[in-house]
Amino acid sequence: MFAALIPLEFAQPGWLWLVLIVLALIPLYRVSLVDLPRNQLLAGTATRGLILLLLVLALAGPVYLTATDDVFVVFAVDRSLSIGSDGQQTAAEFLRQATSGRDEDQFRVMAFASTPTAPDDLADAPTADETSSGVPSASTSAEWSMGTNLQQALEISLAGMPPDRVPHLVLLSDGNETAGRILPAIQSDRMRVSTVPLATRQTPEIQVSAVVVPAEVPEGEPFEVEVVVDANHDDRVQLDVFSGDFRVASEAVDLTSGENRFRFTQQISRPTEFSALIRQTPQTQMQDTLADNNTASGLVFTASQRRILMIDSQPTSTRSLQRALAEEKLELQVRPLSGLPRQLSDLRSFDALVLSDVSADQLSTSQMEMIRRFVGDLGGGFVMLGGNESFGLGGYYRTPVEEVLPVRCDFEKEKEKPGLGMVLVIDKSGSMGGQKLELAKEAARAAVMLLGDKDQIGVITFDGSPYWVSNVVSASQKAAVSDRIAGIRPGGGTTMYPALSEAFQALSATRARLKHIIILSDGYSTPGDFDGIVKDMAAEQITVSTVGIGDADQALLERMAATGNGRYYFTSDVTAIPQIFAKETIRASKSAINEEPFLPLQIRATRVLDGVNMDEAPFLLGYVVTRPKPTSEIILTSEAGDPLLAWWRYGLGMSVAFTSDAQSRWAAEWLTWDGYSRFWAQVFRHCLRKKSESGFRFRVEQEDAGHRVVIDAVGPSGQFINQRTTELTVISPDLSPQTIPVRQTAPGRYEAMVDLNARGAWQLKVTQSVDGRVSDQQSRGIVVGYPAELRLRAVNERMLQQIAAASGGEFQPDPASVFTPRPGEQAARPTPLWPWCLMLAILLLVLDVALRRVDLSALFGTQVHRPDYRRAP
Repeated sequence: MFAALIPLEFAQPGWLWLVLIVLALIPLYRVSLVDLPRNQLLAGTATRGLILLLLVLALAGPVYLTATDDVFVVFAVDRSLSIGSDGQQTAAEFLRQATSGRDEDQFRVMAFASTPTAPDDLADAPTADETSSGVPSASTSAEWSMGTNLQQALEISLAGMPPDRVPHLVLLSDGNETAGRILPAIQSDRMRVSTVPLATRQTPEIQVSAVVVPAEVPEGEPFEVEVVVDANHDDRVQLDVFSGDFRVASEAVDLTSGENRFRFTQQISRPTEFSALIRQTPQTQMQDTLADNNTASGLVFTASQRRILMIDSQPTSTRSLQRALAEEKLELQVRPLSGLPRQLSDLRSFDALVLSDVSADQLSTSQMEMIRRFVGDLGGGFVMLGGNESFGLGGYYRTPVEEVLPVRCDFEKEKEKPGLGMVLVIDKSGSMGGQKLELAKEAARAAVMLLGDKDQIGVITFDGSPYWVSNVVSASQKAAVSDRIAGIRPGGGTTMYPALSEAFQALSATRARLKHIIILSDGYSTPGDFDGIVKDMAAEQITVSTVGIGDADQALLERMAATGNGRYYFTSDVTAIPQIFAKETIRASKSAINEEPFLPLQIRATRVLDGVNMDEAPFLLGYVVTRPKPTSEIILTSEAGDPLLAWWRYGLGMSVAFTSDAQSRWAAEWLTWDGYSRFWAQVFRHCLRKKSESGFRFRVEQEDAGHRVVIDAVGPSGQFINQRTTELTVISPDLSPQTIPVRQTAPGRYEAMVDLNARGAWQLKVTQSVDGRVSDQQSRGIVVGYPAELRLRAVNERMLQQIAAASGGEFQPDPASVFTPRPGEQAARPTPLWPWCLMLAILLLVLDVALRRVDLSALFGTQVHRPDYRRAP
């Protein structure tokens, strides 16, 4: 209340300490040498002190507060698609009546939906007196937004209220929130909010509200798919149900106004997305306004034996491993690279993923990120087996997959290995500008960092002419070379031959035992004797590999690589360039592979290998050289001490690296070993996704303003599990993770609200832990379709009444009363006093001058004895 306010305030009260200096000046009049009467000296001192005091007060910014009951009103008008034409007319008429005869400085009109427009931005927006409707037309979807955020409308309205007026927000809406939470915000804001209900759409509308399916079903057992269809009128439509991409049901159904439910019996052998679609046929004259809400989906997962997905470049070579795991009751599904899922919801149906001899440049960036999320956030297992396309040889250095692995994909070269001399020839023509050149520079820098101190590196670029970024120098100077690469800028044309010639001459002069050139280009070069120079290079044992991007001369580059005994790469995905360079650099060094027979050595005891006698394990014929990460567990090594079997926990999942293979190339002797089946079965079981055996379950419930996750934790004997640390990880369709706080709301029950605001498949993972150790975890998938704004809903009068009651406002107020203050409702109107302080100080300055210059005793005929200060003779 205003009675509690102090009538006088200071904008800058920190200046008031100068008052102490003013008080200290008062006694100085006693020691003045001015020849004036004492009373005049005292008056002059007081005047100067008052001037200083007024200046100090002006600096402190005094403000005098007066009470006012003038009301400033913000009319917040809901512009979302859920508002019908009747609601628009209601808003227009209310604005017309409320603002009639009012000055423009008494109110503002703010239109809002999912993102409100601030009142300041709508200062010139048309009011009811200026337009026929009073609110913007709903003729286009761009003008009327999908979403209703009442909380943002409240916050922006409060920010736009003048501080010297009584604030009043009049909210014109259907009360159906699709984002934000207005009631908690109202409790923290002291502003009266009155509410006016606006009618929702009344045009003919039909929607598929939900596809209700169980979260998980036993494999092969029948279950029901329930399709919920809402309509605001009676109608007849064609209803199609799809299992994945296949239509499994299609029938004409009769709808009644309100909710309609239809059930279909299905069975699945793998996780499946079921979707429902309503449509019009010649036999069904469907009446509908919006088409976007005519379909919905639901995800079903299967509870079956543990499933492992293996991606292998040669699937037929894995039959021995498949048979071995089948004996141990593990299902190994082997697919070629094209069978690797591209969505996290598809990969989630497996308990572990195995990559065997698959290179990084064959995977998209999103697929590698998907693998990282599968292990870290969903608790899946991951195994990489060795081969020519695995670990560093596969170009996994500095990728999301390497982050998951317990070993690093670079290596430490042995001293007896021959040194490598390498020159990178990079196209920097104008067409390489932007992302292409930036990724090429990143790839070149990463390739340089992979080299050992005995190696040599040179970098030459070309456009219309060649330019040495770094001459061939020792790789011990890799940091300086990397810095020079960062300074490369795009140029003009494309002339490759001179750059290739200079690279040839530079490598010919080195003493490296291995010499290699990597060429990167995205276009056609001017003519040159490329075949001749590459043949000359091959004669001097210089190998050439080429990388083509986009509209490159693929035939030329492929021929150069074949003639130069190197490898040819072509990609239309520029993000694959770093993996290609890393892969090629490691291969050229011929140090990341060891194909000498060796016996595996167990250096760490583990229960995972119980029953497997590693002392009887036969020879392995080769492996990929890697380096262990500091916190990984190294179980088996080669005789040279390099990691053979290593694992670690990454996030919620387990990652395993086996640097040899499980096939006939390096593991030919193992295929006939008695312990082969048990070894692989126990290693794979160790990394499988952990499943909860307790009563820990959770479900997802859709609400107007989001989705509520409800978790019920019950022990084996039925007791509630309380006070558990609970985390909810939400992964969006673009694989962006988010951690949502979860709170306990009842015995054994934990809840959280999530805003799933993008279409597509979302993954939710709930983890409970005790003393930092995971006790239970469950995951669910949910498909988000059309936005909640497109749903058929009645006016939420209960919400609008709660908003008005919580803030002291009025539900359905009289338009003429919105500018009337409530009894005792006042605001403080500030009046700055500093100009008056300055004016008074200036007037007193004139008086001060007079007191110092004019002897007032002479004016009044008063004689004052003046001491004679002249020195005696």
